Order: sequence, then C-alpha cells, then structure tokens
Amino acid sequence: MNTTAALAHLAGAAAPAIPACPRIGGRIAAFDGHTIECSGLDAAVGTVCAIGSPPSPAEVIGFRDGRTLLMGLAQQGTLLPGDPVMPLGDAARVSVGPALLGRVLDGGGRPLDGEPAPLTSLRIPLDPPATNPLNRTAVGPRLDCGVRAIDALLTLGRGQRVGIMAGSGVGKSVLLGQMARGTACDTVVVALIGERGREIGDFLATQLSGPARARSVVVAVAADDAPLLRVRGVMRAHAIAEYFRSLGQSVLLIVDSLTRVAHAQREIGMALGEACGPRGYPPSAIQLLPRLAERAGNDRTSGGSITAIYTVLVDGDDLNDPVVDAARGVLDGHIVLSRAVAQRGIYPAIDIAASISRSMHDLVEPAHARAAAAFRRAHGLVEENRDLVAMGAYAPGHDLQLDAAFAARAAMDGFRSQGIVEHSSGNASTDALIGLELQ
Repeated sequence: MNTTAALAHLAGAAAPAIPACPRIGGRIAAFDGHTIECSGLDAAVGTVCAIGSPPSPAEVIGFRDGRTLLMGLAQQGTLLPGDPVMPLGDAARVSVGPALLGRVLDGGGRPLDGEPAPLTSLRIPLDPPATNPLNRTAVGPRLDCGVRAIDALLTLGRGQRVGIMAGSGVGKSVLLGQMARGTACDTVVVALIGERGREIGDFLATQLSGPARARSVVVAVAADDAPLLRVRGVMRAHAIAEYFRSLGQSVLLIVDSLTRVAHAQREIGMALGEACGPRGYPPSAIQLLPRLAERAGNDRTSGGSITAIYTVLVDGDDLNDPVVDAARGVLDGHIVLSRAVAQRGIYPAIDIAASISRSMHDLVEPAHARAAAAFRRAHGLVEENRDLVAMGAYAPGHDLQLDAAFAARAAMDGFRSQGIVEHSSGNASTDALIGLELQ
C-alpha cells in the first residue's frame, strides 16, 4: 500500500463508533477535590468539556449512578453547584503534519516555544484501536544509536521497544540526549512527562540542541500539570510518531518517563474508585503500559517503523517495583543504569550483566555475537571476584581466565566509557569490540 493509502488508513482507522458529542450541556452536581460529578450531560468518555468560571477544560472519565464523571485538564477556576458543563466537541484526535518538526507542544497540543500554532494537515486518533498483530513485521534491521556500549553489546533494531531502568542521578537524561542526537533515524519524537519545568528547559538546551532539534518533535508535560494531561501527553507523542511512521519514516520515540505516566494513571484510577494492587497501583495503571508499547514497532503497510525508548524510574534502586516488572514483561529488552558503575566514573553507567537486548542475536554477525559474549564473560568474572582480589584473597595464576579478565579490565572500562559529545558509529563500535580479543 502506498503512502497516501497508509495516511488514509491512519486517519480513518479509529473513527469513533459513536456519534459526535452533542452540544448539550449539563450541570455540576458534586465535586470531591478530584472528580467532578455532572448531571444531565450526554457525552462519551474522552470528551473535553468547559466547566467553572472562568471556564477550564475537563475530560469525561466515566459514569456513576446516572451521573457523568469528569477530571480537570488544568487548574480549575471557581466551581459552584449547578455551574454549566458544556462539551467542546470530539477532542480525542491529534493534529499532525510536517510543521510539527522542531516544535515543543504541551499535552493538549498547544505550543510552548513561543511560536504560532503549527499549520497541520491531518487529524488522527489520540488512542486508536489495537493494531492487528499480523500488520507488524519483525524487529530489524540493525539500528545504531551512536553509543558504543549499546551498539556493540546491546544492539538495537528498528521497531524494537527498550526500557532504560534507572534511579536518580545516574546519567539517564544524558544518555537519552546521546541517543536522540546519534540514532540513525528520520524523525525523533520526545515525550517529557512529569518532569520539573527547569529540567525540561535544560534537556532542550543541552541534550536536544543543534541539528537534532530540527528533526524532533517534543511533547512536554510538567510535574504540576493534571494527571489526565500527563496521560494525554504520552498518547499524543505516540500518535505523532504513528503519523510519521505512516509516511514510511524511521521514527525514534523517547518517553521519559513511563513511571510517571503510570503514576498519573494511578491517580485517575483511584479517583474512579478502582481497587488498588501492589504498591497502590490499580489495574488500569499497569494495563496502560502494554497499550502504549504495542503502538510502537514496524508497520507492514507503510514500511515505516517506531523504535521506542521508555525510561523507567527505579525508586530506591528496587528492580522489583511493579512498574519496572511490568515494563520488563512487555518490552524487547532493558538497559539498567547502575549507581555503583556511576560512582566508578564510568558513563554511560550501564550495568552490562543486568541489561539485555532480546533482538541482538537476530541482528548481528556471528563474529560480533562471539565478541559480545566474550566481553560479558570477562566482565562477569571481574564483577564476581572484584572484592576477592581487592582483599588479597586471590593469588594470580590459579585461574587463567580470571587473570585474563582482570588484565583486560582497564581496556573494557575504556571501551564502555564515552564522552557526552562523543559519537561512535556502529561499525567502529563493533570493530573496537572485536579488537579487544577477549576469550
């Protein structure tokens, strides 16, 4: 199918099965600080309405006892019993077009960069129906991101979905910037969800400057924005990535962070009265993760791809957190950033032993695979016996493999380390790995 047909399919695939929202308003009946109950409103879930004085946007999130439940999309004005609630129409669609490139938008699609609203050419669903799995092709070919340790030891492919598991202060933002600048792709879509306002500005100024900015679309939703806006923000980023994929492009989608998206959905679920599971997460918060991840991948119709990088915050460095565990189950690999590695001054601080790319062996040549396996073995021997050697409890000569691993330790650490502005091509990274000649 050609590009025109693919665009038509994308625009019409999720046309609502319900009629457009009627212009019939309701009245506020109750408000508990989070959820607004409205009587007399006939509107579908996802409809955006104007409420209060001055009017502010709120979204329909459900129904209870004959009333419609809404949650604010922004800071609300004064709410009084009986205030009107007016639907604003079908807002569950996203305006897209080439004019989005180089722009910074909020979760509602409004520009944050001080420029006029972009002139878009198409409206597509914010949250389309699930894609037929047979319309997805296998991950591949190889996709280089310019980071030596990832390209050589955790090789990625087009259409792969990868999680970056990291605590605070271990170089996550810097690694994302390196990948955004160095990945061999046509378009980069970045979703900064739940970040502090200062960090959003810093990321744009330091990590996404220069030529990378011109091929990027950024959706930024600050930490103090409404939970619904945070969820809408990540869905908007996925919809924009799907648009560029429908043009046959290779798209890199970066979401920072999946954990804060789950936190936002947890607030929504609790407001609706959902039962809470482990760590207070209701089912809807965990179910949102595979819904998002399944929107990435390679598209058979257009030939385009979305390679997704999701960061997952590891609170207290606990890799058994429910969000971390759920993300591992739905993604095609994970890269763990270690505080212990960072404290040794090795950046990016990737824990090689704890990280994996499930697609790597289908993407690389046999010589590359053997060299990566040898690196992992040598690295594992060094990590397992580091304390033993440091205490003087091991005498060289008893284990030749261990001796060789420790002899190569400095070379391996040098291979893993990479400067912030340093870029390493995929072929150069592979050649350097094979050149270590580890056994």
